[in-house]
Amino acid sequence: MKRWFKYVRPYLKSFILGPVGMIIEVIGEMFMPLILAMIINDANAGTLTVGSSIGYAAALVGIVLLMMGGGVAGAYFGAKASVNFAADLRRDLYSRVQRYSFANIDKFSASSLVTRMTNDVTQLQNFVNMLLRMALRSPGMFIGGIVMAISLKPSLSVVLAVTMPMMIVAILILISFSFPRFQLMQKKIDKLNGTVRENVTNVRVVKSFVREDYEIEKFSRDNGDLKDTGMRAIKIMIYMGPIMNLFMYASVLAVIWFGHKIVLDGDMLVGDLSAFITYTTQILSSLMMVTFLLMSTSRSMASGKRICEVLDEKIDIDDTNCLYPERKIESGKIEFENVSYRYYKNSEEAVLDGINLTIDAGSTVGIIGSTGCGKTTLISMIPRLYDTDLGRVLIDGTDVRDYSLVNLRDGIGIVLQKNLLFSGTIKENLLWGDMEATDDQIKRAATHSAADKFVSTFTDGYDTMLDKGGMNLSGGQKQRLCIARALIKKPKILILDDSTSAVDTATETQIRSALKNDLSDCTKIIIAQRISSVMEADKIIVMNDGKITGIGIHKELLDTNEEYGEIYYSQMDKKEA
Repeated sequence: MKRWFKYVRPYLKSFILGPVGMIIEVIGEMFMPLILAMIINDANAGTLTVGSSIGYAAALVGIVLLMMGGGVAGAYFGAKASVNFAADLRRDLYSRVQRYSFANIDKFSASSLVTRMTNDVTQLQNFVNMLLRMALRSPGMFIGGIVMAISLKPSLSVVLAVTMPMMIVAILILISFSFPRFQLMQKKIDKLNGTVRENVTNVRVVKSFVREDYEIEKFSRDNGDLKDTGMRAIKIMIYMGPIMNLFMYASVLAVIWFGHKIVLDGDMLVGDLSAFITYTTQILSSLMMVTFLLMSTSRSMASGKRICEVLDEKIDIDDTNCLYPERKIESGKIEFENVSYRYYKNSEEAVLDGINLTIDAGSTVGIIGSTGCGKTTLISMIPRLYDTDLGRVLIDGTDVRDYSLVNLRDGIGIVLQKNLLFSGTIKENLLWGDMEATDDQIKRAATHSAADKFVSTFTDGYDTMLDKGGMNLSGGQKQRLCIARALIKKPKILILDDSTSAVDTATETQIRSALKNDLSDCTKIIIAQRISSVMEADKIIVMNDGKITGIGIHKELLDTNEEYGEIYYSQMDKKEA
């Protein structure tokens, strides 16, 4: 409760006024049957006059207005409180995920995180709204109805003493079945969202392989699975109504059966019996409200548990214990000291195993090796996208864990394998590198990355709007813009992770020349599959199975390193062919 009260405190006024409005409505509901009973009794006794009729009518109108005011206030403040509660919770969830390391994100699927920040939060929002409208209304109706019923005829209240415990037992049984079903339903929603996200993200691949029918069938299967799971959960709600109505109408029939004898014996007035029946329905209706509230609670508990998993996930990379929070990268010298890493901590196979490496400041280093040999994981250690299991990584002689994350990553420009752009203009995307960059600086960076050449052909130039993910650009164009975005940062360390694979060799040569001439004081690390991308590097690192198998310049490795030679000659043979 302490966790959730954080989101209640700023809107405590609405959280109080909402239930108060509901209580006002309940007070009106308690007095309405009494006035109607008085009207019926006066009519039967022949004492109902024009004056008393007007008085009764005025009282009824007053009660109706009171109930309406309470109901509207309760609904308004309940909605206001629940919407703000959900907005703040969603904000904190999003902020938490933004602080996740790659390892944290790997633990949750992207679709699951989306579901938790949308569907699960909405479930909690609906629950809070229902809670504010029913938490006091239902007990108020229940207690008020019992008090009023007993005051009218204590002996007739025995009927309620028999039916209510039976009804409560039925409610508890139904709730015990509902919770695991709703929890499973949320997991099925995760799976369906994952299928949709994967298909939409990779729609070009789907179409190029003519796999639309397969994807439709896959979606139908997951959608049907969610439908069946949802139906199993909703069946509880379906059975709830008839079972509760059975108890309610059975109680009303019992009250009428025993009550009419009391009326015939002259121990109770007809109007009082009518009021007693109304109170009986109010009491049992309040139990039904509690039932639906508890059912909503079971589903919201499942959602709340999933939300807490995201909020409670321990972020394994932060800078709370860094020794030099103000220090910034100055020269860009990088050292790996006996670095080892496993993606899964209980795995016997290391992705990186005993890496020892020094990269001089301002040098250009190429890293080459087979797919999956650990190249990307190695460079991910530099900006702390992952942390080492053993050993350490130093920049300018300082352990990367002793920098603040902001200062560490501000000094490093990265172009990852997957070229990601965001919806908006080209200029807005490039300003991610430096929000204060001038138009001249943007153009200069784009020129260095060979992007200005094609951007200048667009009608709107750098103000050209990009579709989501840059879908209206080619792969090579996206790569060049991503390189320009990194260059605008003016980083001390620039990491290019196979980021020129989609451009032609002439353009790649132009980019390498620009990097060499204009970023001479920047440490450049180039990961590549094409050996031509790293041949002119000051140092080439050859990797295989998480280990460094060779270090040197092109000519040295060609003569001494078998793996490098195999890569070189295989690519040269292809060119000649």
